[in-house]
Amino acid sequence: MKEVDYIIVGLGIAGICFAEQLLAHGKTFVVVDKGRNASTGVSGGVLNPTVLKRFTVAWNGKEFTETSFAFYRALSEKLSQSLFQELPILRILNSVEEQNNWMVAGDKQALAPFLSSEVITNENSQIKAPFGFGRVNGAGRIFPAVLLQAYRRHLESSKFLISEEMQYDALVISEENVQYKDISAKKIVFAEGANAINNPLFPKEYLVPNKGEYIIIHAPELKTAAILKGPVMLIPLGKDTYKVGASYGRGDTSNHTTENAKDEICVKLQKMISCPFEVIDQVAGVRPTVKDRKPLMGAMSNNNACIFFNGLGTRGVLMAPRLSEMLFDYCENGIALPPEINIKRFN
Repeated sequence: MKEVDYIIVGLGIAGICFAEQLLAHGKTFVVVDKGRNASTGVSGGVLNPTVLKRFTVAWNGKEFTETSFAFYRALSEKLSQSLFQELPILRILNSVEEQNNWMVAGDKQALAPFLSSEVITNENSQIKAPFGFGRVNGAGRIFPAVLLQAYRRHLESSKFLISEEMQYDALVISEENVQYKDISAKKIVFAEGANAINNPLFPKEYLVPNKGEYIIIHAPELKTAAILKGPVMLIPLGKDTYKVGASYGRGDTSNHTTENAKDEICVKLQKMISCPFEVIDQVAGVRPTVKDRKPLMGAMSNNNACIFFNGLGTRGVLMAPRLSEMLFDYCENGIALPPEINIKRFN
């Protein structure tokens, strides 16, 4: 029987961040993950500390931003990969009223670190922004597919990865330990994202799967290096290609792409840019969202050997580094999770 401190199930952004916490504190672990279509891999990877529909700061935006920027920079260096880029977001303003609301928001103390109160004039003839842009500072992006591939290689080289589907009938959880096949651990952390709907231990009624699709376009005339936010988000990928989306398919748990989502995104994109573009690819993934839009973390019962780290939703790449710190302190030091993210809040 191989003995470790933790078993992690799932290697999306939540699993990666918690694995890094364990490594930083000298804990032993294995990760069980087959590597099939994690929503992290197809996400836009944008780290946005604001809610651009309402010109407000996202929940814990400042704290999450500070932690995530430092985390992804350090992880890039560790894996010798370019995983992170600090990049502004330009929010397309649609009226004089939005211009005024943006300037007012940018002058507020809580928003000043993130929203420039200046309205930026649009000088790109291929972008439809007659009322200009609002600039989001303290934003950036990661390269999700690169991160997942690099981290899998890292775990494989260290013999920390079991590349298989989780077989729940081989799992035995007691108050003393957790056993999975020939592995014994003190705790198991389920970081499965939307795949938790297949986990018999997970309360499925808490999770609202939300399918998101992106298109990849080639637009040689667009020539923008900034992330654009309008009816959809446009993310530069280099070589005149851009990732555009995403769609929202509440309750849809399939991973296949659809013509309806592609058409919907294209119609919205045409409201943002005037140049021609070609759709060269399309991807889909299922976000693990929650009805109150807060993560699901901690133990469901008094048995603290079975832990959940789920429900990160649309801001997972921003929140996961700090949330993984909170979860480690909960597991190892008995520090209570904030009630708004404790999975027991729905009991």
